[in-house]
Amino acid sequence: RLPADNEVVCTLSDPRVPDLAAELGTTRSAAALELWRDRLDGAVVAIGNAPTALFHLLDMIAAGAPRPAAVLGVPVGFIGAAESKDALAANALGLEYLVVRGRRGGSAMTAAALNAIASEEE
Repeated sequence: RLPADNEVVCTLSDPRVPDLAAELGTTRSAAALELWRDRLDGAVVAIGNAPTALFHLLDMIAAGAPRPAAVLGVPVGFIGAAESKDALAANALGLEYLVVRGRRGGSAMTAAALNAIASEEE
């Protein structure tokens, strides 16, 4: 649990994910988001590694999935990372968000941002 008794949900290791990824023709990281669908409403979504996951989240919301309270979009890397964060920051969906522009990001930055937001003290 995070500070303030916030639940942490990660579905990447769920045994349904590989088959779902194959069915959807996407990465496991993107497919794992489908298992969050019923938890999205009012959630804080943190994506720190896979640009495909952030792109998929934006597609889900554009198609009518429940809206999270905020999205921390901090994927890292050379392929798709900057573009996925730019897509979130373009904010066509009107989401509250935090991004680290460019190729930088990752799990450590994402966890630090999430911990700051979730802290009772902050």
